Formats: sequence, C-alpha cells, structure tokens
Amino acid sequence: MNGKQKILIVDDDIHIAELISLYLNKEGYETQQVYNGKKAIEVFTSFAPHLVILDLMLPEMDGYDVCKTIRKMSNIPIIMLTAKGDTFDKVLGLELGADDYMVKPFEPKELMARVKAVLRRYEVRNEDAKQVVVPNMTINLSNYTVIYHGKEIEMPPKELELLYFLVSHANQVFTREQLLDRIWGYEYVGDTRTVDVHIKRIREKLQEEDPWSIKTVWGVGYKFEVK
Repeated sequence: MNGKQKILIVDDDIHIAELISLYLNKEGYETQQVYNGKKAIEVFTSFAPHLVILDLMLPEMDGYDVCKTIRKMSNIPIIMLTAKGDTFDKVLGLELGADDYMVKPFEPKELMARVKAVLRRYEVRNEDAKQVVVPNMTINLSNYTVIYHGKEIEMPPKELELLYFLVSHANQVFTREQLLDRIWGYEYVGDTRTVDVHIKRIREKLQEEDPWSIKTVWGVGYKFEVK
C-alpha cells in the first residue's frame, strides 16, 4: 500500500490551485485540481479524496453548495478558502460541514499545518467511532458485527471490512484495485476477482428491501449507493 493521502483542490484561480498542489506534493500528498463547483462533485466521486480544500467563490456551483453536496455523500474533512473581501459566514460554513477555513491571502505553510491537523482529528474521530449506521443496518468494526434488519448476520472479517469501507464512503465509486489496496493492505499482483467474489457473498446476505444497495459501476468498480 502506498499510503499516500489524496487531496482535492477546488479553486477557480489556477495559480493558487497549483501553488497549493505544489506544497501538498512536497509533503507527500497526492493531489487533483478542479476549477469549478460542478466538476468538483464529479471528481470527488471518482478521485475519492481524504480531504477537500474548497474555495468559496466558484463558477457553476459555489463552495457552500459543493460542501452541502459532499456532506450528503461523505464526512471527509473540508477546509474552506475565502478571499478577504468575500462575505464568509463562519457559522454557516461550519454548520454546512466545513471542518476549518482560511482567508486569502494565506501562508502556504499555515495551510499545510491546518491540513495535517484536520486529517489527524478526522482519523481520531473515525477510530473512536468504528461504527457506521444506515437504514436497517449497523456495522461495527470494533467487535466485527453486522446487525441487519434487527438480526446479527455472519460475515467473515474481509467481507465485513469491505462492506464497512464502502458504506463509510457512500456514493463514491472505487475500482477493484483501490478496494484491494484499501482492504487487503497491499498492491495486489494477481487478478481482481477477489473483490468480485467478496461482493457477491455480501450481496447474498443483504437481500431485503433497503433504500441502498451495492452497485456495480460497469468498467470501473463498485459503490455503496444510498437512494
């Protein structure tokens, strides 16, 4: 596993986006840059970042709406950026789910410190929780149990970890290679049928009517889709 954390940079100022990317790359992060709000949502789904740096003023969809949309899909950290002259409501930004914010112009080194701090807090929060809840199902990674429609169902560790990961990143698409890397913890050399087999077994155990499902995204991989 390469262990690189991925950060999505959303800013319509290409120079600022490239500067942030340069500093993050030096710190060992993998980055992707997007310059408008609508594209940010598309890339968020395919790139599956660990953190989003999100400018407030964006074409097509502003930072507030991007933040709200991401929060419907994921609880990953979001740091909002705002120009000094912008009307930025700190309370509104944090209520919508932003974890932190910075006013431009800023020192790149300070942004790097904020990124590390927010990621650390997120990791601690997730470690403490180790449980995801969706309608009709609770998955607990502390004691490796799955309660489905009120009953505990048997699920081997890797199946449970795979299901937990997909549910934790609802509506995000992952390739088979990404799932092998995240769940099995190494770069898998063989074919990717391991993931297909585990998905098939999980689906066989989750056959009631639910407002969610594990979807096959043809030519890409899988996602846990909440309707």
